[in-house]
Amino acid sequence: MTERSRPQTFLALYFPIAQPQDVRVRDQVAMGSFRQIVIAGTVLALAGCGSSGVSLNPATWFAADDSVEMVDTAAFETQVDPRPMVPIVTALTIDRLPGGVIVRATALPAEQGWFDSQLVAEASSDASVRLYSFRGNPPEDATRVSTQQSRELTAATYLSDIELQGIRTIQVVGATNSRAVRP
Repeated sequence: MTERSRPQTFLALYFPIAQPQDVRVRDQVAMGSFRQIVIAGTVLALAGCGSSGVSLNPATWFAADDSVEMVDTAAFETQVDPRPMVPIVTALTIDRLPGGVIVRATALPAEQGWFDSQLVAEASSDASVRLYSFRGNPPEDATRVSTQQSRELTAATYLSDIELQGIRTIQVVGATNSRAVRP
């Protein structure tokens, strides 16, 4: 039995040292053509990606944006909140935090069942005053009046130190009164 006709053993398959010289040369040629096929396939696949508008050129990744048509700014007008203001604002506090403050207000509606309360930022004629209206949704059906504690609503908002620059007064307005505090 010659070396060429000898069946391949485990060592001969996985360790090229055990293979005869001509088998190693044949494997190298086959491996070279396999690499060429993989490279050609990769180039073709990436060439197909270019048609979708994605650029593979790193020089164009940080290019300036394209100009677009100007949108009518009337569509961005401030929407009026449909919720009514809560009748009475009973308390207003400011809690200091690192980086800003939490503005917390408590209100007292006439009956139980008010929900979705929120401090809504309003435009102020004075730049040094941050103005909020205390709004909420009243109950759809008539409810009990019950105790003051059962009717209280609390709403809060966060203001960062950057937003507080130039603000000397924070004011929360209800339907019949308002409260103000200095940050």
